[in-house]
Amino acid sequence: MGKTDTIVRTAICLAVLFLPGTLLADKSKKEGYSALQSADPSLYSGTESCRACHKEEVAAYDRGPHWRTEESNKHKGPQWQGCEACHGPGKAHVDSDGDVSKIIRLKNLSAKQASERCLACHEKSEKHANFVGSAHLANGVGCTSCHSIHTPKVQHDLLQAAQPSLCYQCHRTAEPDFSKPSHHRVNEGLMSCSDCHNPHGSFLPHNLNANYTQGQVCMKCHVDTAGPFVFEHAPTKEQGCVACHSPHGSTNPHLLTRPTINQLCLECHSTILAKSIAPGAPTFHNQAVKYQQCILCHVAIHGSNTDPTFFKR
Repeated sequence: MGKTDTIVRTAICLAVLFLPGTLLADKSKKEGYSALQSADPSLYSGTESCRACHKEEVAAYDRGPHWRTEESNKHKGPQWQGCEACHGPGKAHVDSDGDVSKIIRLKNLSAKQASERCLACHEKSEKHANFVGSAHLANGVGCTSCHSIHTPKVQHDLLQAAQPSLCYQCHRTAEPDFSKPSHHRVNEGLMSCSDCHNPHGSFLPHNLNANYTQGQVCMKCHVDTAGPFVFEHAPTKEQGCVACHSPHGSTNPHLLTRPTINQLCLECHSTILAKSIAPGAPTFHNQAVKYQQCILCHVAIHGSNTDPTFFKR
């Protein structure tokens, strides 16, 4: 058997293995919500029929954003409107005097199943596009783990609790950082976790809203460090702000990862690494008190337009 025949046979085998899955994914994508919801109008009773028994829930629904589905989705059919867009066809439930087995109750669904119902509408937004592949859903945290349609504690975004308390319920190791002497003002309410992270999933590490390796997520606020500069400080471009700073909080000033400036600088600017990573510190920098604050002279440490040694901005 020649090399060409081997390649052809391999290609055919791969096609046989992956084509059914691909076709199934395409079919599911085309069917969309119809795979979750019947499109038969005779199975639906409308939101008004829910008001008689579920007064509190419907009142919360009226205060929230989902009532708009009755207007914006008229052209799509009843399976996209009102209460039944989430809870499924309700006529059998109504006709049976409220038999709970004849209606979809999201609290009885798995995180993935409940989220699928939410994403039928929300998956097209850029904010929610990657939730199916997010670390949250992979760990059993679905839409209804953080959001409540009927009993939200925070009406904006229908959250079950305000940030950061909601996030701290799971992210216990991050909570102490925001109580350290130097920290971002999250607990004080001047910032929120979602200013930097996208809880619905991101294609970037740590669910970040922007690329931290180029400092983009930080430079949204710290615009003076944004650049571009004629003379760039390499760590800010290669590793990002986290090369020197702890983003949540630190016991050191300015969120630094080391207690003194020279300890931080000498991690790169040392005699050992002088030929491979960065220029070594001059010999007269004897690390006495006078030379421990490198940024007293190298004032433009984030980058300079005038001086390659960062003496001037």
